[in-house]
Amino acid sequence: MANLVPRSIWTNPIHFLAFGFGSGAVPVAPGTFGTLAAMLLYWLAPPLSPMVYGVLLVVTTVLGIWLCGRTSKDLGVHDHGGIVWDEFVGYWITMFMAPAGVVWMLVGFGLFRVFDIAKPWPIKWADEKVEGGLGIMLDDVIAGILACLCLQGMVIFVG
Repeated sequence: MANLVPRSIWTNPIHFLAFGFGSGAVPVAPGTFGTLAAMLLYWLAPPLSPMVYGVLLVVTTVLGIWLCGRTSKDLGVHDHGGIVWDEFVGYWITMFMAPAGVVWMLVGFGLFRVFDIAKPWPIKWADEKVEGGLGIMLDDVIAGILACLCLQGMVIFVG
């Protein structure tokens, strides 16, 4: 019952954003579909300087803490499976300073999903111990940072 998709995601703009423009409403693997939607937005975005991209990451993270916390509270479910704004930001963090190209976007997608699903320490700790909107966002932010570090390592060693 807790993970049923509420109708409010189509009528409440806060819920709509938290559910990743509706991508979190899919019945199976909403986190993966949310990450795919984030990947599409990344692909459509114009190239940005690292400074501007970094500022956008901070803004979308802070916004996400509020969006996810508010939606979670409204629904009465901590970290509803359909809340995927955290996946959006986690993927965008993964892609910070990544080389251009679909191959790198797919590598980033794979790395982020592995970290987000496997939840090695400290991701698992954040997922289990931190409450509210910060808790919803933090595990994906950490997964994005670790995936970004791996991606950058691949860029250095693989080219």
